[in-house]
Amino acid sequence: MENTRNKHALITGATSGIGFELAKLFAENGYNLIIVARDQAELNQTASELTLQYRTSVLPVVKDLFRPEAAFELYQEVKDTGLQVDVLVNNAGQGQFGLFADTDIQRDLEIIQLNISSFTILTKLFVKEMIERNEGKILQLASIAGKVPGPYHAVYHATKAYVLSLSEALHNELKDTNVTVTALLPGATDTDFFAKADGENATIVQETTLSDPADVAKDGYKALMNGEIKVISGLKNKVQTGMSALMSDSMSAENMRKQNEPSDN
Repeated sequence: MENTRNKHALITGATSGIGFELAKLFAENGYNLIIVARDQAELNQTASELTLQYRTSVLPVVKDLFRPEAAFELYQEVKDTGLQVDVLVNNAGQGQFGLFADTDIQRDLEIIQLNISSFTILTKLFVKEMIERNEGKILQLASIAGKVPGPYHAVYHATKAYVLSLSEALHNELKDTNVTVTALLPGATDTDFFAKADGENATIVQETTLSDPADVAKDGYKALMNGEIKVISGLKNKVQTGMSALMSDSMSAENMRKQNEPSDN
């Protein structure tokens, strides 16, 4: 079993959903935490809760990763503390439901900034340090959405395709080191994601059973510790992804449209 004493895991989007469940798992397994979110009150509450429950060190860092300079600031602020990031969890991400021609372009650009640009910056800056000391782990929150085109959720699906592709490429580049990169691919999960993305009326939310974020986090944590390249969380999502791989691109897109478009209910 890995000795996690004095090791630090940095988790973005750590105050709710999958990120919060991952934070609990790392704390439970002896890691100290650096948790990142943009809401000061929620961040402080989460830090207090984790410290009280797990008796671990928790450093809260307020940072809005929608801002272009925020990821660079986060890296520098952590570096200034002198703490070593042994595990990076790129969990923060958002989407926006609706027809691409109708959705707000500024919101689209913010999502690209968060899901792609900030994600890339943090990955590059921290992986360099990990390579230098030949040790480290990175968990990237991808999605089964990254495996298929997503009408009515087009930008989000495209960003998650980027996350998955970069993560798999980086995993290969690091194969001769002790640094690993693992992509976690959940499906629709019971978090505040859909509310933030104006997607609460989507068919997939109204007519299917959403995954438990605690179960998703456990799958991701286990795969990360085993150094796996990726893990699809949940049998239903594994089956759906397998079936999509057998479909034509147009058929796969039509299938996703039916899930993402507003429900008639």
